[in-house]
Amino acid sequence: MIIDLRSDTVTKPTKAMLEAMLTAEVGDDVYKEDPTVNALEQRLADMFGMDEALFFPTGSMANQAALKLHTNPGEQVICDKYAHIYNYEGGGASFNSGISCKLIDGHRGMFTAAQAEASINPPDFYHSPLTSLIAIENTTNKGGGACWDFEELKTIRKVADKHNLGYHLDGARIWNALIAKGESPKQYGELFDTISVCLSKGLGCPMGSVLLGNKELMKGALRVRKILGGGMRQVGYLAAAGLYALDHHIDRLKEDHKKAVEIGEVLSNLKTIKKVEPIETNIIIFELNDGVDETQFLNSLKEKSIYIIGMGSNKLRMVTHLDYTDDMHEKLLSSLKVL
Repeated sequence: MIIDLRSDTVTKPTKAMLEAMLTAEVGDDVYKEDPTVNALEQRLADMFGMDEALFFPTGSMANQAALKLHTNPGEQVICDKYAHIYNYEGGGASFNSGISCKLIDGHRGMFTAAQAEASINPPDFYHSPLTSLIAIENTTNKGGGACWDFEELKTIRKVADKHNLGYHLDGARIWNALIAKGESPKQYGELFDTISVCLSKGLGCPMGSVLLGNKELMKGALRVRKILGGGMRQVGYLAAAGLYALDHHIDRLKEDHKKAVEIGEVLSNLKTIKKVEPIETNIIIFELNDGVDETQFLNSLKEKSIYIIGMGSNKLRMVTHLDYTDDMHEKLLSSLKVL
């Protein structure tokens, strides 16, 4: 039994999802003639109460398109120092859009409205980049699956409006936040100008993300996707996986959250562990004691066919997901207890 907890992206489509993919009606999406892609885009636009949606092969590409739509070269986006758009998208903000990131020293990937406002460059001070966008990530990946306080998000919206800034949500794991906090997609659609949602994290699809936005901003989305290399053909086979996941894989996320908490409880009682970050969703980040070798710890788990990821500085990560079964969970907990 191999237990892979490196990420919730390691899942494979279920048999039912594969059947939905095999029987999908498809067309040429470059001509916007793929009915399944169109259905997925409309479904998500309606779900979040937003004007338009566009399918992308990856979450990074969807985020990069959003940055391009919101900004001009030489401008600046405000984000947390843990933000995915800064840390894990290959420097795309500078390469694709010619913009820089103003990093906020937040808490677990989250910052306050006051911090956001303090980070805005004076618009008439031409020596500094013009601030044009505030971007947040919910849940926070590097922050350990933490969920933003919705009232704080609403206050940041007021800051964005006051200073005429765009407001983007990297919602790669928004599904986890919705389940954990009991919130609705429409709440987020009312708040943000653009939202990227991922179908391969948590929902078990083989690939795919969707960018949502208001009509004015999304006018250029198709062109930007093309420039980034994302013009696709019969992609409805993949969109069908997304439609299936929206129907069958959202509510079950609470199972992943429960298992993550139980893993955290076991880790907290191990002598080798210095600290376990608070667990709200499906990500467990923990820190080894100073005298514990990270490589040796990882190898001891690999010997038991358990795979997790090292984040550096003696911090490690586990992520529960659709393919992490009850039997795997019992084996993991028993294996951890004897480390």
